[in-house]
This record gives sequence, structure tokens and C-alpha cells, in this order.
Amino acid sequence: MSEQVSYGAPKLVESGEWAGWNTWGLGLDPFETLTGPYYLRFEADGTITSAVMPEAKHANGGGNLHGGFLMTFADYALFAIAYPELKGGSAVTVGFNADFVAGGRVGVRLDCTGEVVRATRSLLFVRGLMHQEGKVVFSFNGTLKRLGA
Repeated sequence: MSEQVSYGAPKLVESGEWAGWNTWGLGLDPFETLTGPYYLRFEADGTITSAVMPEAKHANGGGNLHGGFLMTFADYALFAIAYPELKGGSAVTVGFNADFVAGGRVGVRLDCTGEVVRATRSLLFVRGLMHQEGKVVFSFNGTLKRLGA
């Protein structure tokens, strides 16, 4: 069994295109570094926006964003959305449902917003929407299990 690693707080990006955003990528999370990078931003209203700039490597054979890429980004977003509720604790995804709403495009920033629908002592129920230029591309909901709860 692999060792549980906690990456803690996301790191603030201080320069470049994503300055002011935060990330667990850039080496903090190996898989997210490989498949992303993904970013999150803490909004003034307390919500969290996640974002990624899709590249050609994220496309399927038809030129749209690959479904596996969208699901991978959604799993990242589950944790970003739930981050304030997790209060620094660890969790794992135990349930995930998704709907492919429209074809996503390479080279157009993909944003994700959502909410924690319910949080119990051991589970968090989260839902989210991904959109490009205001058009919904993907919707999802997932369940996170707190570790150590």
C-alpha cells in the first residue's frame, strides 16, 4: 500500500500568466503536474474557481477535449471546491458522476466553479460545472471521504 502524502496548502503563483492564482502542481502533486497544470483562485465571495489552459495534449482524435482530461480536471476541482471545508485534512474521492455537455476546445481557458452541497463528519458531497467562455462543457458531482474521520 502506498504511503499517504498530504500536500497541504496550494502554492501561490507569483509571476507569469497565472500570477495571483494558486496550484498544487509544479511538483507539489506529481499527477497534477503531469496532466495539468491546474490552478485555483479564492474569490472574494468565498467560492473557489479552478482553471486550466487546455493544450493539444489534452485533445482527443476529433480535436475536442478528451473525456479523460475533463474527468481528471474535475477530480482536481472537487478538492479545490472542498478545500475550505477540508481545513487542511486529507480526503479521497469515493464517488464520481459526470455529464459531457458540449465539446471543449484547445487553447480556450477552461474554468470550473462549484459548491459543497453537504459536509458530514466523514463525507463531502460536491458538484461543479466547467465552462469555456460562458458555455457549459461538463457537469459533475462527487463524494470525498475524509481520511482519519
